[in-house]
Amino acid sequence: MHHDGDIITVRPDVPVDTLQRLPNFVGISGRTAGATALSMNVVVIPAGARAAPHYHEGYETAIYLLQGEVQTLYGDGLAKSCINRAGDFLFIPAGVPHQPINLSANTDAIALVARNDPDEQESVRAYDPAG
Repeated sequence: MHHDGDIITVRPDVPVDTLQRLPNFVGISGRTAGATALSMNVVVIPAGARAAPHYHEGYETAIYLLQGEVQTLYGDGLAKSCINRAGDFLFIPAGVPHQPINLSANTDAIALVARNDPDEQESVRAYDPAG
């Protein structure tokens, strides 16, 4: 298929607030680039911080951890856990509750995050692990 559209460059320099309560630098989205089926952002988990527990309703998430070491609590009641470090790819299926935690008290964790949702914040839902 030949497509004659323009290549869009996005250079986010100011983070946006998110339901997850983490600084999010929106790169590619429906709003910034006219994307119709995906988004890609840089997410910072500040030193010692954790995201609010949440899930993405109907959308998958792919993550590449650029910097840091992160523990992710996930699943029903956030009862499961995995630890990832820079260089790891993670896949989070649609609807799986999760809560990433930066394991460093003095270094930010930084991740490149992609979703099959052009407006990914619209699909974020808060999750109460206590039910």
